[in-house]
Amino acid sequence: MPENVPDLPREVAELSDRVSALRSTHAMYPNDAAGTAEAALVELGFAEQLLRDCEQRLASHESNAPRRSGNDDERAVLRAVFTELSVPVVLLDNAGYIRRINTMGAERLGGASGYLTGKPFSNFVDLRRRAAMRSWLAAVLRGGEPASFESRLAQRGWAEDVHLTLTRLDVPTEAEPMVLVAMSPPLHSDADEGPAPLEPEVEDQVVVLAARRLDVLTRMTRLLLRSAGPGGAGQPLALDEAAGLLADSYADWVIMDVCDLPSDADRARRAVVAGPGGDPHGTLLESLDPQDSEVPRDVLTSGKSVLHQLIEDEGILGRAPDSAPLLSALGAGSLMCVPLRGSRGVRGALTLIRRSNRGGFRLADLGLIEEIGEHIGLALPPRYTGC
Repeated sequence: MPENVPDLPREVAELSDRVSALRSTHAMYPNDAAGTAEAALVELGFAEQLLRDCEQRLASHESNAPRRSGNDDERAVLRAVFTELSVPVVLLDNAGYIRRINTMGAERLGGASGYLTGKPFSNFVDLRRRAAMRSWLAAVLRGGEPASFESRLAQRGWAEDVHLTLTRLDVPTEAEPMVLVAMSPPLHSDADEGPAPLEPEVEDQVVVLAARRLDVLTRMTRLLLRSAGPGGAGQPLALDEAAGLLADSYADWVIMDVCDLPSDADRARRAVVAGPGGDPHGTLLESLDPQDSEVPRDVLTSGKSVLHQLIEDEGILGRAPDSAPLLSALGAGSLMCVPLRGSRGVRGALTLIRRSNRGGFRLADLGLIEEIGEHIGLALPPRYTGC
C-alpha cells in the first residue's frame, strides 16, 4: 500500500491497466477463464486492501478537528480514488443498506449513486439468491471472515450472474462494523431459464411502448365485445382467454381472483392462472386461497391498485406448502395488482407478474391494466348474492 496520498492515483492507474489487460485476455482466450479469474481475484484482493486503507485514512482525518485545508485535499483524493476505482464496489452499513457506491458499482446496479444510496443492497439481488446473500452478509458481520460466492443481480430487465466478495470493515468513527462488497465476473455462470429479455433500445423507446400498450388494450376490447358486446355471442366472459391474452403479450404470469361464490359473494376464489406452458408452478398458484396472499387480499379490501416495480418483500404473494416464497420460486422481478371494478364495486383482483429478466412494470403499465381491470369487471356476470 502507498504510504503517501500522492501515490494513490498512480496505484489506481496501474490497477486499472492490469484490469483492462485481464479483460482483454478473457475476451481473446475464453477457454482460459480459470486462470484469468484467479488473476482477477488477486487484483480484487489488492483493490479491497486499497479501499480499506483509503477508508481508514478518510475516517481518521474526518475525526480530527480543527480541519485544515490539507486534510480537505486528502479526503478529496481518497473519495476520488473510491469513486473512480475500476472495480465495482459498494459499502454497506450493518443493516445491509448502501452507504457509498463507486461509479462502476452504480453502473452495475443500473442507477445513479445518489439514487442507490440508502437502499438495501439485497433489493438488487435476484429473488432466488436474496436469502443466501442476506445469510452471507450476516455471517461476515458476525464472524469477521471475508466471504466470496456466486450470486445474481436483477435490474433494468436483466438478470446478470456475478461473483461477490464481502469483507467486514471496522471503522473507528462508526459505532457498528460495515461491509465492503466487491463485484467481479462469475466463475461459473448458470443459464437463466426464463424468456429472453427485451432489447433495451426497444424497451426504452416511448413510442414503441405506447404502441404496445395500445395494441394490448385494443385486443382486450375486441375480446370483451366479442363475448358480451352488442352483436356478440352473449356468453359470459371467458376469463381464461383474457388472462391468456395478457400473459402472451404483457406479463409472464397472470392471476385472476373473482368474488362470485354463491355462499359468500364478498369472498374471492382463484378463477384463472395463466403463465408459461408446462410450468409446474401454475398448479401451485391455482391451489392457493387469495386470502392467503397479501397483495390480492389488500386490493380486494381497499379497492386500490398496487405496483412493485422492484420487489423488496418476496413473501407478498404468499408461500408454498414448504414455506418457500412464491415470488422467489417464480423468479419474479416486478408485480402489480389492480381491482376488477364493476358497476357495484370491486368484483375481483387482477395480478400480473414479470420475471427478473424483463423490464419492470411502470406507472404507464399500471394505468393500462387499471383500465383493462375495469373493463373486465364490467363484463363479469352479476353476483349470485349480495348485489
